[in-house]
Amino acid sequence: MLWGTSINETLAWRHVCPLPCAYISNSLFHPCRKKTVYKSVCLSFVLVVTVTVLQRGMAPGQFLQGHQQKELLSQEPLKAQKRDGTFSMTNNFWKSHKEKVPSVKSEPVAEKQVKSWDVATINCTANQNFSKVDWFKGLEPNFQQFLLYRHCRYFPMLINHPEKCSSDIYLLIVVKSIITQHDRREAIRRTWGQEMVVDGKKIRTLFLLGTASKEEERANYQKLLDYENHIYGDILQWDFLDSFFNLTLKEVHFLKWLNIYCDNVRYIFKGDDDVFVSPPNLLEFLEDKKAGDLFVGDVLLKARPIRKKENKYYIPSALYSKNYYPPYAGGGGFLMDGPLAKKLHKVSETLELYPIYDVFLGMCLEILKVTPVAHEGFKTFGIVKNKNSRMNKEPCFYRSMLVVHKLLPPELLQMWNMVHSNLTCSRKHDLL
Repeated sequence: MLWGTSINETLAWRHVCPLPCAYISNSLFHPCRKKTVYKSVCLSFVLVVTVTVLQRGMAPGQFLQGHQQKELLSQEPLKAQKRDGTFSMTNNFWKSHKEKVPSVKSEPVAEKQVKSWDVATINCTANQNFSKVDWFKGLEPNFQQFLLYRHCRYFPMLINHPEKCSSDIYLLIVVKSIITQHDRREAIRRTWGQEMVVDGKKIRTLFLLGTASKEEERANYQKLLDYENHIYGDILQWDFLDSFFNLTLKEVHFLKWLNIYCDNVRYIFKGDDDVFVSPPNLLEFLEDKKAGDLFVGDVLLKARPIRKKENKYYIPSALYSKNYYPPYAGGGGFLMDGPLAKKLHKVSETLELYPIYDVFLGMCLEILKVTPVAHEGFKTFGIVKNKNSRMNKEPCFYRSMLVVHKLLPPELLQMWNMVHSNLTCSRKHDLL
């Protein structure tokens, strides 16, 4: 009997919430034993119902909690796999628990080989960070322009000829030109730029161009260039303005182009469109050369940066502070191994562009630990430095040379004809 209640109230309360038998007198509540049996029967019935529900596909997550539920989640996917898909479960189960995805060990991905020119649009804005630097404000406008856009490295191709490298090439002649100088290209095609096969060795020629620097000239000259390319098929053109500082752009664009399209070029001659070149002498020079990092030309050693502003090659100390340039070959004309050109491409992408392109190549060679070789047959500053000297016009000297700078189209055609005529020279210069 509960304190403060009548015996009838106590019996009513027990009916709602029966007390455990341990708290009840056996003499007064003898039917407790019957209730214990009743509870056992009820529990058994509940277990039977639970098993039945599970067999009908009821989600086990509704009954299991905590550690038991986590253990089931880790085992069920394995059971389904072992039974080869015959394990039946309702959609509710898979929706209520995320299936664990097995971790896959990632394998190293090889560097993707680019098979075509991969720059299709011009996406280039000025680097305004320079405008906040004091020394930048003191630079000349052309150097400011160069630095603001130096990070814009590659541009779309307007004219391409990948078929030039469709077969083995022994010597690829590459000439830097500008869109307005059609007469120079025509003179080269008629002289040292002729494509030919000598003793089974193929010689091919390409001209490298940007776009006209003057906007008013651009449309008309582009139409003429397209027609010229239609006739000869020897032009590579990119969508950047042709200028002195952009000669470095032309250099890195060619190296990238070569790396994409040319796996079978043995040697490369690279020169300006105002030089005299002797292909027979180049071939004779290369006859006994072994495979290696050949880079030969008119080499400048310990050349100092020019600090006089009126000079074409002036460089402010803010742009290059060292006292000397690394060894480099004059850009008028040099000869290099095809495999070395591919190495130069990779190295060039690690350096910031420099406004003097032949010095930039010297910087790349320095990183590769390749020393350019000087050769007396490369005269990129004339046969003698005195431009008025008669020796610079003497065909007997030209007959022994590999490269001579500088000749305009009429001079080149005249000298070529004289050298390849029945020329009698009192002395033969052995420079090869």
